[in-house]
Amino acid sequence: MAEESVSYPALIVPAGHVEPVPRRVRALVGGRTVFDTRRAVYVWEWPAYPQFSIPVEDLADGVLIDEHRTETLGAGPARCHALRVGSEVRDGAAWVWQDGAPGALHGTVRFEWDALDAWFEEDEPVFVHPRSPYSRVDALRSSSAVRVARDGVLLADAPQCVKLFETGLPTRYYLDRTHIDWTRLRASGTVTACPYKGTTSGYWSFDGPAGTHEDIAWAYDFPTVQVHRVAGLVAFYNEHVDLYVDGTPLPRPAGQHPPSALPAP
Repeated sequence: MAEESVSYPALIVPAGHVEPVPRRVRALVGGRTVFDTRRAVYVWEWPAYPQFSIPVEDLADGVLIDEHRTETLGAGPARCHALRVGSEVRDGAAWVWQDGAPGALHGTVRFEWDALDAWFEEDEPVFVHPRSPYSRVDALRSSSAVRVARDGVLLADAPQCVKLFETGLPTRYYLDRTHIDWTRLRASGTVTACPYKGTTSGYWSFDGPAGTHEDIAWAYDFPTVQVHRVAGLVAFYNEHVDLYVDGTPLPRPAGQHPPSALPAP
């Protein structure tokens, strides 16, 4: 099916944008608190989502070790540092903003997300990256009928669905498992995580007459509270199947993922 113009709200935050974080932010390495701050700022290095930048003064346990390497990131120049916590050293873990970055970033450090073991907003864990204050995710029950096909093979035919609307992404259609032809799908071991929806509990691929299509459907059995309506339901990538909603074929959107982000549904 031919691609058409985007039919969902775009991301609106430009790279280099900085805003205060009105939440307590903490992170751990090896069970030790690396920082505990109420003075973090959001910094958008690309439009899709922000990172936290932490005042260097709020480091609670850990030493930054200059690696003598400066690069230009999405918000300006930053100097790379290793992080030492106790006897453990994590190379390339942190970026201290330099002259040429927005003034609100001066004296702050942006950590590589995976360089730290656990992140918290207030007392809730955060996964993958911070949630953008400008993004919204809504899961709404809908009486729209949804049919899913690939290579001329019908994979699902559901009389209703839950529509998940997420800023910057196509609408996703979550279907009851009883309306999916499981004889056509093959389980895979793929797992992805999303800060808005949680961690997936299953992915499925389709071996069709025109070839193999990996990981075209997924489920969240235990999603976040905000999207609890999708629990146990299955959605298909709009980008990789033919979707018919109330009998009308939908155009396949062009899949776009931010740099360094794990592609997630």
